[in-house]
Amino acid sequence: MAIINSIASWLMKKRMHQIELFIKYPVDVQSEWMISLLNSAANTEYGRANNFSEIKTYRQFKEQVPINDYESLKPLIERTRRGEQNLFWNSDIKWFAKSSGTTDKSKFLPVSKESLDGCHYNAGRDMITLHCYNNPETQLFTGKNLALGGSFKKDVFGDYISFHGDVSAIIMQNLPVWADFFRAPDISIALMDEWESKLEKMTLSMMNENVASLAGVPSWMMVLLKRILEKKNVKTIHEVWPNLEVYFHGGVSFAPYKEQFIKLFDNDKINFLQLYSASEGFFGIQDQLKSDELLLMLDYGIFYEFIELADWQNKNFTKVINLEDVKVGIDYAIIISTNAGLWRYQLGDVIRFTSTNPYRFKISGRTKQYINVFGEELMVHNVDNAIAVACEKTHALVKDYTVAPIFMDNNSGAHEWLIEFEKEPNNFEFFTALLDESLKKQNSDYEAKRYNNFVLHFPEVKKMPVNTFYNWLKKNNKLGGQFKVPRLSNDRKLIEEILIIND
Repeated sequence: MAIINSIASWLMKKRMHQIELFIKYPVDVQSEWMISLLNSAANTEYGRANNFSEIKTYRQFKEQVPINDYESLKPLIERTRRGEQNLFWNSDIKWFAKSSGTTDKSKFLPVSKESLDGCHYNAGRDMITLHCYNNPETQLFTGKNLALGGSFKKDVFGDYISFHGDVSAIIMQNLPVWADFFRAPDISIALMDEWESKLEKMTLSMMNENVASLAGVPSWMMVLLKRILEKKNVKTIHEVWPNLEVYFHGGVSFAPYKEQFIKLFDNDKINFLQLYSASEGFFGIQDQLKSDELLLMLDYGIFYEFIELADWQNKNFTKVINLEDVKVGIDYAIIISTNAGLWRYQLGDVIRFTSTNPYRFKISGRTKQYINVFGEELMVHNVDNAIAVACEKTHALVKDYTVAPIFMDNNSGAHEWLIEFEKEPNNFEFFTALLDESLKKQNSDYEAKRYNNFVLHFPEVKKMPVNTFYNWLKKNNKLGGQFKVPRLSNDRKLIEEILIIND
């Protein structure tokens, strides 16, 4: 173990130097990646069609390469799934991350060897590096990392075979030896398809292990940890894993879950470290213990562009900018070009920079997950923050929730909240009032529409029975992996489906 710690220490110091370099020269690093990506794909079908070999500047890149969404790239992706190669990336691609989107449409995002090695595995190394850098007395390498993941499936197209599944499963299946050595549970359990059977096997295999770190989506991690407590007949995770020191989390906002995890862990030495990854790539890591801001990782083979959310909503793509021109405090939709062949791809996420030296940010929400039925322009981070405020002041714990509009006469309406509580508020009416007041303080558009109830009426909050959202996910075959409940909707389709479950 001493040898492992020595090697790891040397590698982490080397990597911290590289991180310091892209922090110091962010624009140069991004420019180099743009050219490198273009050179790699210059002789692909997409590269030839868009004259990649002629592009030398960002201005040329913007002029010659169109903005894409999934539908515009889908024909090339589907051809690649069926065996054609060199269409949008120069190395063979057989793995596709199936998006855990909230609609019935599935997306199959390409995962190349370069994106696995240069993006996802580098990110795994970096989250450990940054944790250890901030915690010099760490004993992380004395125990296992319990990582939650999904599953993957084989696709047979004649004589050709490709694979699709959760990006977490693709990462686990292709892990380098050094990473797999520290990971648990056994891969045969980690990649099981049926969630409830997997939950039971994970519980039995991990409850007596020496676990030093956890990684996974908070909602599903909470389910697993509670099952382990039940099986061990103890009250806190500290009694199960006394050497646990960090939880790497991502996928959904941690704000509604943090107090539950603090109570569950019962160990003030455990660190919470936020990650920002998606099926398309890995983008940010929390690099400071006392701040939940994320450091934009600039050397993972991803070239970033940004467009102000209002311009994105108006499809005014002439306003797209690169990293050099972003400003603090503005909501930007992200556009990425990647080492898996996604070119000027609309990611669907919205971020707000908190600093440009270095480039740190917070996730604001999703371009398709907001409510703007009555002109209120409510974003996911608004409602997550409001939930956190209301919970703190009423000693409540929220397990899951979703929000949708209520349509009334005279072009007015309200927001309906369905909330499943882990612990109900001591004053439910006060809880609802706090939600409303917090949203007014955060969002001037919401406040204006709430004025005298002219456009937007007081919110309607409904307490949902235990396992409401779990049952909805199960009904829609969305248990485990990266699946999560959509927070905000502009119509009532989702909320009506959930309400029917309890009729």
